[in-house]
Amino acid sequence: MAHKLWTTAYVAPVTQVSTNAGEDRSFGEAGARLSYGSYLHLPELLAAQVLESDPPAHDELLFITVHQVYELWFGQLLHELDDARDRMLAGDVDDPRQRLRRSHVITRLLIEQIDVLETMTPQDFLSFRNLLAPASGFQSVQFRELEFLSGAKEPAYVDRLGHATAAERARLLKRLEEPSLWDGFLHLLSGAGFGVSTVDDRRSGLVTISRDRAAHGALWDMAEALVEHDELWARWRMRHVLMVERQIGTKSGTGGSSGAPYLRTRLDMRFYPELWDLRSHL
Repeated sequence: MAHKLWTTAYVAPVTQVSTNAGEDRSFGEAGARLSYGSYLHLPELLAAQVLESDPPAHDELLFITVHQVYELWFGQLLHELDDARDRMLAGDVDDPRQRLRRSHVITRLLIEQIDVLETMTPQDFLSFRNLLAPASGFQSVQFRELEFLSGAKEPAYVDRLGHATAAERARLLKRLEEPSLWDGFLHLLSGAGFGVSTVDDRRSGLVTISRDRAAHGALWDMAEALVEHDELWARWRMRHVLMVERQIGTKSGTGGSSGAPYLRTRLDMRFYPELWDLRSHL
């Protein structure tokens, strides 16, 4: 019965709606310009889960799907954070906070997605893991773009991504040269009359902002949104290393890194150390 009601609703008569441009647009199947599948390119998307194992290892599909979803969300995060940075550079302190709030929700989702991977036992992962070498999550270009955009610009990573295409390398080099989210925030501070040339100047301005939120509430909220962004990625790194240790212990990574020991060296990284240090001066 539920299926029949859904079908009836789906084939309801087409209505004509006037757009802002004064044109009529047909909705419903009679429009026949797009379908759900064609709009989302579902045939191509669903054909992209290609297993390496033969006979197929049951959990390899899960492994591929989770990581492809990560890359889709990484693309959305770059879309949101690029816009937040650009709007800060234009002097906007309101819309960037909305972009960052959305990015926080997405990043929490990425952290929770690790729970899905952890339903895979070490034995199940080992049944196809050797087939992945030398591929590795270390090679995610979009992940490095997110780090660079967030302020953690490490040129050495570009050289270490030997697999990257010319277009991907160009993207990473562009990220190294262009302003980061931190640069956008400093532009807002400067525009509000605070000095940004030295660490002491910035700390003095941030202390003033923190102590007079009636006058500088928007800037304080912006600073806290950046701290939230930073903290969430620190949580992701911790969950990630625990997941790796749970799956493979101290084995080397498929890409040639030391695996979990290398990941642990990244746990103390912060995008905005000055915002964390500020707490000691309040």
